[in-house]
Amino acid sequence: MKKRGKTVAVVGAGDYIGAEICKTFAAEGFTIFAGRRNGEKLAPLVRDIEAAGGSITARSLDARKEDEIVQFIADAEAAGPLEICIFNIGANVNFPFVETTERVFRKVWEMACYAGFLTGREAARAMLPRGKGCLFFTGATAGLRGGPGYAAFASAKFGLRGVAEAAARELMPQGIHVAHLVIDSGVDTAWVRERMTASGQEASERVLMRPASVAQTYLHLWKQPEDAWTFETQIRPSVERW
Repeated sequence: MKKRGKTVAVVGAGDYIGAEICKTFAAEGFTIFAGRRNGEKLAPLVRDIEAAGGSITARSLDARKEDEIVQFIADAEAAGPLEICIFNIGANVNFPFVETTERVFRKVWEMACYAGFLTGREAARAMLPRGKGCLFFTGATAGLRGGPGYAAFASAKFGLRGVAEAAARELMPQGIHVAHLVIDSGVDTAWVRERMTASGQEASERVLMRPASVAQTYLHLWKQPEDAWTFETQIRPSVERW
């Protein structure tokens, strides 16, 4: 594996999409900075990447706290330079509208929107002096249309899309590739399979999106030439109705 001497920061390096993003870019020779709540859960990911010859720094991170994001991105830049930053926090919840508490609504917005703004701002501050870098945001169908029970989640993802679009229009002319990836599908995780099975739905590989496929989409975005950058792309399984 050829080392690139550059870093990729993943905010929201969970067990599925986040982990696959980390593995994919580690295999490209980047040093990974992975952050998530309860950072001890990153131990299996660290073992996998290091066993494959890659490099990773794992951190406990609450992306809603400005000082933690500032330090996380600064450390990634110091070890880098920072080539790519990916915001991948989900915060998917479903509550009937009248049962959505103030605490739930605020917490989901903090995780899926506010934290995305903090992450994007700090990454841009690191990248702009070089006039080069990639800033990618993981979105969802809920960021395009609200559904029953998704007032909190949809509003946060709508907000994140707005943050990404505003950033793209400002930063892309300055050399920063900003992209928003809409995942229009259930992702193949244990939690999603359990929910689908409980509701009588088929939880097959054709229906669900593999986390590794999402990671490959981000890899493709990174490889795009500057004269053909994508801002927003939607991905879904072939059988998904939309």
